Amino acid sequence: MTYHGPGQLLGYPIVALGEGRRDAHRYLRDLEEGLIATAAAYGVTASRIPGLTGIWVGEARLAAIGVRIGTGWITSHGFALNVGRDLSGFEAIVPCGIRDKAVTSLSGELGRDLAPEDVARAAATHVAGALGHQAVWDDGALAALSVRALSSPPVPGDRP
Repeated sequence: MTYHGPGQLLGYPIVALGEGRRDAHRYLRDLEEGLIATAAAYGVTASRIPGLTGIWVGEARLAAIGVRIGTGWITSHGFALNVGRDLSGFEAIVPCGIRDKAVTSLSGELGRDLAPEDVARAAATHVAGALGHQAVWDDGALAALSVRALSSPPVPGDRP
């Protein structure tokens, strides 16, 4: 079981995996790499635990990942990065069926409050980069985020 609630940054990349990237394990590792880089941008050292998907700070999960790769190698679903300090929503479940691991958040690790919307730009930039794309922001609006392949840079004045 998983939990999505206040204090989490949810990212659901919808990407057509191209030639050379059509590997579910690589896609998962790329998402992890982008999230590890996002945590590092805030001074938090996150890593992988062999055999478990997601990113971890020590033995505590910082982000969960659950994806689907459909027809045409089109991805859906994504990740939940715990940003806020209130992790009480996890108390009623066994997150991802893993009983012997705790859950943590960026704010908890830093000892100061961050909001998911404050982390969104860094996460979009790092996750897009790990997937071989570039995040493009329109007027700084989160709702207008789009991702373009690095091989086709944005054209000035072009809207996503």
